[in-house]
Amino acid sequence: MNNYLSGINGIDDLKRLKASQLDDLASEIREFLLENISKTGGHLASNLGTVELTIALHHYLNSPTDKIIWDVGHQAYTHKILTGRKNCFANLRQKDGISGYPKCAESPHDIIGAGHSSTSISAAVGLSLARENLDQMGDIYAVIGDGALTGGMAFEALNHAGHIGADINVILNDNEMSISNNVGAISNYLSTLRNDPTLKKVKEDIEFLINKIPKIGKTVTNTVDRVKNALKYSFIQGVLFEEFGFNYLGPINGHNIIELMKHFKQAEAIEGPVLLHVVTKKGKGYPPAENNPDKFHGVGAFNIKDGSSKKSKSKASYSQIFGETLSRMAAADEKIAGITAAMPSGTGMEIFAKAHPERYYDVGIAEQHAITMSTGLARGGMKPVAAIYSTFLQRGYDQVIHDAALQNIDLTIAVDRAGIVGNDGETHQGLFDYSFLRPVPNLVMMAAKDAEQMQQMLYTAVNYQGPAVLRYPRGAAAGEYVPRNVSDLKEIEIGKAEELIEIETDMDLTILTVGSTVLPAQKAAEVLNNNGYKTAVVDARFIKPLDEEIIIKALKNSKNIITAEEQVLAGGFSSAVLELAADRGVAINKIKRIGIGDEFVTHGGMDQMKKEYQLDARGILENALSLLSKAEEVNELWPEKKD
Repeated sequence: MNNYLSGINGIDDLKRLKASQLDDLASEIREFLLENISKTGGHLASNLGTVELTIALHHYLNSPTDKIIWDVGHQAYTHKILTGRKNCFANLRQKDGISGYPKCAESPHDIIGAGHSSTSISAAVGLSLARENLDQMGDIYAVIGDGALTGGMAFEALNHAGHIGADINVILNDNEMSISNNVGAISNYLSTLRNDPTLKKVKEDIEFLINKIPKIGKTVTNTVDRVKNALKYSFIQGVLFEEFGFNYLGPINGHNIIELMKHFKQAEAIEGPVLLHVVTKKGKGYPPAENNPDKFHGVGAFNIKDGSSKKSKSKASYSQIFGETLSRMAAADEKIAGITAAMPSGTGMEIFAKAHPERYYDVGIAEQHAITMSTGLARGGMKPVAAIYSTFLQRGYDQVIHDAALQNIDLTIAVDRAGIVGNDGETHQGLFDYSFLRPVPNLVMMAAKDAEQMQQMLYTAVNYQGPAVLRYPRGAAAGEYVPRNVSDLKEIEIGKAEELIEIETDMDLTILTVGSTVLPAQKAAEVLNNNGYKTAVVDARFIKPLDEEIIIKALKNSKNIITAEEQVLAGGFSSAVLELAADRGVAINKIKRIGIGDEFVTHGGMDQMKKEYQLDARGILENALSLLSKAEEVNELWPEKKD
């Protein structure tokens, strides 16, 4: 059996292979991907679907002189294999290993870093303008999925590229999926193009006939133009893209390498923007992923034989608790509606969708639209709850301010994946939402510490009259999850903190914390109290508004203060505490802020990264002892092996 992959350590090695050998290479790469991702976890289905496309691109082009831009980037594993990173896959997405997304610092072949969708065409337009101004060489290809094409930024870029006649090639990787099934008119349009085999031949015949129609006289010419347009709209594929100013080629079999390269050559001969409609199968070559592409979009370690997870799921996730609690609330209140931006499974909104399909709305990869549409629902009398990952909410920031908060709209935003998310790394860490939401007037923001508080906070947010944000982390919920009936749920007083360990006079230390750092802080405080240090713990519960009374009480009665938050320190919870102290003229004796400094957090296991940033119980204890000038006691009070 041939083993072409073993000899490929860069693009030059790939180019030495004959076209007839590339299908065998594709099979080897699929086996390589399955073997490695089954151990490390990662994005499986999307990468299995783009093996031939990636091989064809790199065999035909001359990267990095020719530039390939991967939209989102979760389908670029084969690109990494072919560009010299094959031997790094044992540490894919692990701390100090290679990223699961394109990353400029990793390789000159990673032209643009990406982890969010719908950015590739804009970047390609910019690269084409730079090439023109600097008289550079090289073709430019943007690879964008049909899911990413639902994002408005992609259409802004298509519009501009067509307007200026940018000499770029856009590959539309049409696999009928983003993470879950695609939604909307664009998805339906692409489905029509890909599923009617007669259209391609009709297109060629109609174009031939159109070009044969003469133009005689102004009136006749206008009539002929109308006939041409009618014919185009009736029969020609890709007319939508042609109206944007693109030349349309396709549909193209995305698993036929020879056919792909033939169309690349055809595109090269066309001046101006070209759209190549490439049809692929997500999960190609691995039946479990082909049959359940959403399940195998992002996976942990799994058994190749049947696709089953190697890690048993024992506890409910915050996302699951959100979906189940919202569903129970909606059963008792017909005005509650659920909104997601193409992330029903990731946010737990799929649970709501099954229970209340008539009040569930998936808007595609369009966070801006999700927020503003939700404000319309609210103004119409509904109670919308929009579930969006923290990292993706960044893209809807103006809508949060202008459309929701400014008008004091009754909207709940459930901010999932808030804090450190682990192996997806810099592009997906949810570490900025305290900072970018806290300055917004009218907004209430709370963070859940455990499963019980999660339910009570969701109930509070939905029943609050105005824009409310509920923040919660990725993964298994802390504490025991006991599903509550709606009648058992109680509203939490807005802006009211909770003294988990009471503040007395002359405290050695008070830990002010919120959200995911509350329980680790409580554990650290218990160790301190058991060893003679008077330590209080405050669960702020709300980032905005703060409980000024309790926080001022803590500042006045404590020799030392620690703040702990799983988010960047700049502008976050600790900043709010310091601002409050300054505004009230309260002196702070000594304070230590625990959180993320002025940096982007790279990829690595969640527990590993929390430990690195001292956001676990031992890290908080270590900071506390240092503040108390007893740093040497940390190993005695909390031995490393205890972790």
